[in-house]
Amino acid sequence: MSESALLRMLREAIGASPSSAKRHIIHFRTKSAYGRFLSAFENANELFPVKTVIQPMKIIHAISCSLQAGHPALRHPSIRYVEEDIPIRVHSSHARYLRQPASLRQAGPSIPWGVRQIKAPEAWKETRGSRIRIGVIDTGIDYMHPDLRGRISRGVNLLNRLLLPADDNGHGTHISGTIAASNQESGLVGVAPNAVIHPVKAFDHNGSAYVSDIVLGIDWCVRNRMHIINMSFGMKNRSKSLHEAVRNAYKQGIVVVASSGNEGKNAAIDYPARFTQAISVGATAAHKKIAPFSNRGRSIDIYAPGDKIKSTWLNRKYMELSGTSMATSHVSGVIALMLTIRPGLTPAEIKTLLQKTSNPVVGLKSRSGVKAGEVDAVRALRHLMNDMRSRS
Repeated sequence: MSESALLRMLREAIGASPSSAKRHIIHFRTKSAYGRFLSAFENANELFPVKTVIQPMKIIHAISCSLQAGHPALRHPSIRYVEEDIPIRVHSSHARYLRQPASLRQAGPSIPWGVRQIKAPEAWKETRGSRIRIGVIDTGIDYMHPDLRGRISRGVNLLNRLLLPADDNGHGTHISGTIAASNQESGLVGVAPNAVIHPVKAFDHNGSAYVSDIVLGIDWCVRNRMHIINMSFGMKNRSKSLHEAVRNAYKQGIVVVASSGNEGKNAAIDYPARFTQAISVGATAAHKKIAPFSNRGRSIDIYAPGDKIKSTWLNRKYMELSGTSMATSHVSGVIALMLTIRPGLTPAEIKTLLQKTSNPVVGLKSRSGVKAGEVDAVRALRHLMNDMRSRS
């Protein structure tokens, strides 16, 4: 069956009216089949007068498009499977959201309690995360915030590639501040204040996206050689497309850090944190206690502060937010510190080291059987440096 037949089938499935359509992801069996389809599609002007109806996703050899409800199954030798393009949201607890930003009024830098809790300031004697590239797939970033000056590098706006990935929600700016804020004079300092943030705007002003947006964000991070991808978002349903993209990043040696979710559940956690190729993060409150909203249990790889976390916000201001999103950004910062000490660490090695050097959380175990505790930057770096000395 030729590509022209597939194009006709797809045109009928897309239909003329988008009102009753749902977004889907269509996977091709091979890279060559994917390439042949795209080539045929480019030349199919009479069938597809509007080229924007299809979004190629090279990293998983798939396309996303809107298909009419009740459309016939797309049966073609080139197609491996079709799945719905699932909505996904950022992870933050609205119940603990403080709506009035609090400006920092003291002279000199302010180190939030979470950054202190994981002993990042003590780790700065060895490293501050220089030259580590972190792709933050989120709502964008506030380019004008003084605490992020010098920490932002090239990114992408997947919602409108003609625009900068400017934040119109606040969540992405908050995450970025915890990772790498570096205002030494009168603002906040994050976990890895010399790391580099690459903002990948996949979420809109409501903090909503689709799996296909995340896949494109992961693709951008892989192609631009990020060391770490921060994913402070999640969904309940498993997506083969998202898993395939995460696996691809993992195989490229990129560390994927993902928030577990805010339902306070003891067993299930959200995707993509549930994928074994990701480092799943739960949230702690003060005194190393599990935050009440945090998902927990054997599926969590590591915990980090996530309750009442102050960080950078829109319009050069600050905000306290709670959620496993906030915990995830602490872990990404610690991994940045680790990678400056030993750049060749694999994602699996990093996960093991984080667990091995964590401070215990009583009664909770990870899926590997190792006790999952709260991340400790000093212990992680000390272990790496001792190991390096023993090898020399």
